[in-house]
Amino acid sequence: MAMRSMIPSSWSRNAPSEIKRDPFSLLQNEMNRLFEAFPTMNAMNWPSDPAPRLDVSETDTEIDIDAELPGVEEKDVDVTLSGDVLTIRGERKNGHEEKNKNYHLMERSYGSFTRSVSLPFDAEPKNVTAKFEKGVLHIAIPKPANAAGKSAKIPVKSGA
Repeated sequence: MAMRSMIPSSWSRNAPSEIKRDPFSLLQNEMNRLFEAFPTMNAMNWPSDPAPRLDVSETDTEIDIDAELPGVEEKDVDVTLSGDVLTIRGERKNGHEEKNKNYHLMERSYGSFTRSVSLPFDAEPKNVTAKFEKGVLHIAIPKPANAAGKSAKIPVKSGA
């Protein structure tokens, strides 16, 4: 029984001479190219971007946004509305320091983040509510009858 090459003949003809000698180099190059197309992930399989994850839902009367903000305190969150863009800004702080330990792995994150959401309308800032409870920021944006397009800071209240 004759063995056939698993590499398409067009690849063999157009491949550099070192790949013709070692067909597995071509496979390795293709695999490297494939993995380079994916976003960077850390060991816990979380994106390296610290921006909060959002759930955005809509009813007949309002748009609801829930933002996961674990490790963030209410005082470190700012919500602003400018026309049809809602922006959530905040900062994760890692204020815990132990001088007697040598860390080999530290998976807690800290730093500033910003996340903006474009709304399908200009919302009225005075009608928007934001509540922070158990690491989740809930924002309710009523759908206006007539968009006003004003810009304002939204106060974040405790949900307890």
